[in-house]
Parts: sequence; structure tokens; C-alpha cells
Amino acid sequence: MGARVRSGSANRRACTALAAAALTLAAAGCGGGERRDAGAATGDYSVDIVRAQFPARQHLAEKPAFVLTVRNTGDRTIPNLAVTLHGFTAREADSENADPRKAVWLIDEEPPGTVTAVEDTWASGRLAPGHDVTLRWHVTPVLAGRHVVDYAIAADLAGSSDIRVGGGNRATGKITVRVDAKPAQARVDPRTGRVIRE
Repeated sequence: MGARVRSGSANRRACTALAAAALTLAAAGCGGGERRDAGAATGDYSVDIVRAQFPARQHLAEKPAFVLTVRNTGDRTIPNLAVTLHGFTAREADSENADPRKAVWLIDEEPPGTVTAVEDTWASGRLAPGHDVTLRWHVTPVLAGRHVVDYAIAADLAGSSDIRVGGGNRATGKITVRVDAKPAQARVDPRTGRVIRE
């Protein structure tokens, strides 16, 4: 037999009590205490993109690295330098929601200690004035053709900060890459024994 449904004033009193309890829980869990974005970066920061390097010509199944070096040229410590990259796909992302046809590069190795819950974004932590940080993503190209990797740098994962390079432009960039379907040709130098890719 099903549960009995309240009616009339008893039902209204029960609804009022439930609503009050829900508000109390919401205040305790969401509105009470410190805000989640408390301490997030605010104001302006200045950086120099010392290096943004990714081979312009690649081959399927190769193992290139995208290398990004950022220097804090301002006088304030950047709270949590964050980099957003479009074009890279984590290998474990081949779930039912992922479309493998859209993957261009699969990530073999991410910069250590930088993984975040934000899609396509990595955070390297605090960066003091005058210091720089180098981040490397080792990847495998899996889709031939002409592709663009674009990146953007932020001072934190949250907040209302603005981060710019020396000329006042936003700290963003693009690198165009051609991925060839043929694997790279390689030969061994008989004098040195080094493998030379062509």
C-alpha cells in the first residue's frame, strides 16, 4: 500500500518546515562560511611568453612536445598560473561522451602536478615576480591535416584578474601545425650512430 498524502493545513505546515530546513542547509553549505572564490586572483598581472614551441611539421604516431615558458614580469605574485590549450585530448577521455574523431593529439604526458578539474586547463601554482615556469605536454598526433593549437594564460582558475604580455595584449597565442599521414623517415648516421628523422 502506498504512502498517505497529507492534505490541508497539515500539508502546508510540512512543506513550510521542509523549505526552512532546505534554506538552513543551503546557508550552511553554500552561503555560510568563506566563498569558494575567496582569495581568487583580482587585478592586473603582466607576463612574458618566453617560449611557445611546437613542431610546425609532424607525422602520425610521432612523439612531439608542446613547450610553454612563461615569466612573471610584474611586481605581484601570480596566485595560480593557469594555461588553457585547445587541441589536446587526454587518453583516458575515450569515454562514451568523447568523440575520437575530434581528437588531434593524444596526451602521453602532462606537466607534473598541473591537472585540474577544468577541461583543457592546467595550473602550475604560484609564480613570483621575475620567475618563470616551463610546462611540457608530450603528445601523439592521431589526425592528419592542418591544425591550430591555441593557448591562453590566466592568473588563476577563478577570479576577475587580467593577465597581459608586455605590449598590453592578452596572453594568448596560436601555433599552426601540419600533421602528415606518412610516418617520418629515419636513418642511422654511420659515423655517430644517431637516428636522424627526415
